[in-house]
Amino acid sequence: MDPNNPVIRLCVEGMQAEAEGRDADALALFQQAWDTATDDYEACVAAHYVARHQPTPELTLHWNRECLRLADLVADDRVSGFHASLHLNMGKAHQNLDEPEKAREHFVAAAEHVSAAPAGQYGDWIRFAVAEGLRATGTGTRRPADGPLPDLLAKLCARADLRALGLILPAYLGDLGTDDDQVRLSTALRMVHASRWLPDDEQAVLSEAISTLPGTKPPAGV
Repeated sequence: MDPNNPVIRLCVEGMQAEAEGRDADALALFQQAWDTATDDYEACVAAHYVARHQPTPELTLHWNRECLRLADLVADDRVSGFHASLHLNMGKAHQNLDEPEKAREHFVAAAEHVSAAPAGQYGDWIRFAVAEGLRATGTGTRRPADGPLPDLLAKLCARADLRALGLILPAYLGDLGTDDDQVRLSTALRMVHASRWLPDDEQAVLSEAISTLPGTKPPAGV
């Protein structure tokens, strides 16, 4: 984004006001950005931020829908990284209106665009949020929700095993249900298993967790 663009500058100022808890000022700045926009791209950016400060779920959905519509009109590299976030916002808006089927459609669409989201913490945040939306609406991850892995993670959290959690959680929380995600999660679990960091009882649970993943077998030697 061009920091010298007046719409972008207003949105940056609005984000600063938002971070300082001045929501009314933030909305005023985002609305000013919307009023200042001169093309579909600028209007798309402004609409995204205006949507964040609406008083009702219906208005939030309206502005998110407008943002997505404008991004589809722009349809070039400037918005290619936006679509995962835009569909994620649409999914959340439909969830808040108790429309799970429509929400699911947008979470699925968001998952299809995750690879285009900017790399790094922002991209990870998008992936985690999309995966959460998919799980909440009945799609995505294929790992058993009632299997041994959630209990194992709870134990790791309780004793703050940051090494094991650091390897497992990104793959676990970002599981979108694809074959690549399955491989990523299985690999993370196997790396922790091979490290022998865990007490014997947790090591056995980890082996069981690996065996419950579709298409996987317990680690050798267990």
